[in-house]
Amino acid sequence: MIKNSLIVLTLSAAYFVNAQDVSTLRNTVEVYSNSSLNGSSKFNAMAGSMGALGGDFSTLNSNPAGIAVSIASEFSGTLGIEANKNTTSYAGKSADYKVNNTDLGNVGGIAVFPVSGSTLWKFVNVGVNYSNQSIENYSETPGNSNIIYEIRDADDLLVDELQFAGHAYNRYGNLSKMSIGVGGNYDNRIYLGAGLNFHNTVLDQYDSAAFTNNDNITDVYDKQYTPFSESANGFSASVGIIGKVSPQFRLGASLETPTWWSIARVYSEYENPVDGTYTEDRKLSSPMKATLSAAYVASKNFAINVDYSLGLTKPKYKVYGNAETELNNFFTDNSRNLSEVKVGAEYRIAAFRLRGGYGFASSPFDSVSISTLSDNGTASNTSYDNLILGKRNTLGLGVGYDFKSFFIDAAYQNVNSEYSSPFLQGSASNNTGYFSNNYIVESDASIVSNVENKKDNFFITLGWKF
Repeated sequence: MIKNSLIVLTLSAAYFVNAQDVSTLRNTVEVYSNSSLNGSSKFNAMAGSMGALGGDFSTLNSNPAGIAVSIASEFSGTLGIEANKNTTSYAGKSADYKVNNTDLGNVGGIAVFPVSGSTLWKFVNVGVNYSNQSIENYSETPGNSNIIYEIRDADDLLVDELQFAGHAYNRYGNLSKMSIGVGGNYDNRIYLGAGLNFHNTVLDQYDSAAFTNNDNITDVYDKQYTPFSESANGFSASVGIIGKVSPQFRLGASLETPTWWSIARVYSEYENPVDGTYTEDRKLSSPMKATLSAAYVASKNFAINVDYSLGLTKPKYKVYGNAETELNNFFTDNSRNLSEVKVGAEYRIAAFRLRGGYGFASSPFDSVSISTLSDNGTASNTSYDNLILGKRNTLGLGVGYDFKSFFIDAAYQNVNSEYSSPFLQGSASNNTGYFSNNYIVESDASIVSNVENKKDNFFITLGWKF
């Protein structure tokens, strides 16, 4: 059995050195620093923009003071139907893949306790919110016959040639957040809130490539340290305030601490000194987030809200060795503070509700230049503005009907983003290539495809007021 390859290419960007694969970078931001968790249908229809309006327990995801606005207790559950589609383009070809999931996406409630006696405190409310969503994602890049890897033995004699036949990133799993909050209504003018947030993630990550040899046999190769499985728990706390500047105009502000994650990983490692399964634990602090909000309530029939959220820090791993140091250096040098603006509105016609919202999240990474293989197989340094993850646009629409003690809401969300997806880079000196039972493919340059991600999500909420 021969496991050796000789690829002469220019050096790639430093952040790919020493086994820091793209999956870890992407999951750090997209999963563990996620700020786009869904809520009730009302919350989703307004693109999550309710930071100064409140009145829904899902505002625990953004501003816990929002639960203090409620004057009636309520409970509801939301069914989510999620359709996630990736269109991956490369070398004039494209591949589509769609993942559908149906699950209980949100459940929670608010208990309202009027305050009696001669005091300006009107209510003390307790809210609970549980948000759950699938993070399953599959992106498949078509092959390219122009890219061929030579397999040579220890004497530099040509043994085989491998033609690139395709690549796939594949992730399964779920992300959830449970929040418990307390809010107080002072004189119907100032609303205060605080919450505790408990996060949970379970995921399986694959990074594999296919190659066809001179005998026209296609084999699948796994990236070093993949597949891997992670089980993680996190904790954060949040505080918020909403104030009425006038009967129509409100301002809100909230702060959420970093989420302190404990991550247990089980991963595959090849030739160390033999192929096997290994474990490791990591500690991660996701960014601290601040949200500023403004709302205009023209009447009981119309309200509009604007939220602006900003990450005040960057993801940071506790350092146990070189791997965490390199991850932290990458995020320090190449990531941006998370930033998102959301606008949401509601219009009421008697018991009927119309809702809409829009959200824009900036790209989490700066422009990065890496060594890239062109379609004809030559390597050159190329700069990307949306490497690994790109900006995200969210459009929400919804309707609802209030039957007094019972209500029903429905919402639709379209979420789209586009990014450049690098893969196949693996350092020979650090044993981080792609492995099969026969050969190792090692490359100093990446292949980069373009991924257009589109999510069409539908939600229906049933709730009770009491």
